[in-house]
Amino acid sequence: MTLNHSLETHKNLIARIPSVTGRELPEWFASLESGPAFLRCEERAHWLADEHGLTHGYASAIVHEYEVRRRTRLNSA
Repeated sequence: MTLNHSLETHKNLIARIPSVTGRELPEWFASLESGPAFLRCEERAHWLADEHGLTHGYASAIVHEYEVRRRTRLNSA
């Protein structure tokens, strides 16, 4: 997945997600895992934004962070 904003902006978005959305990242990750099986990250971000009323920036940041952490888990296993 390509990152549409700088790493610093991504970190700031991730840090603000709990206060802006009222949900912690693990809750958002669970929503992604239980949601539709999209092949592209962009599709997942659009679904997340539409389904939960998020801005595209926050939805993209959640999906990107989910993918980064998922790859880290898979590579360490």
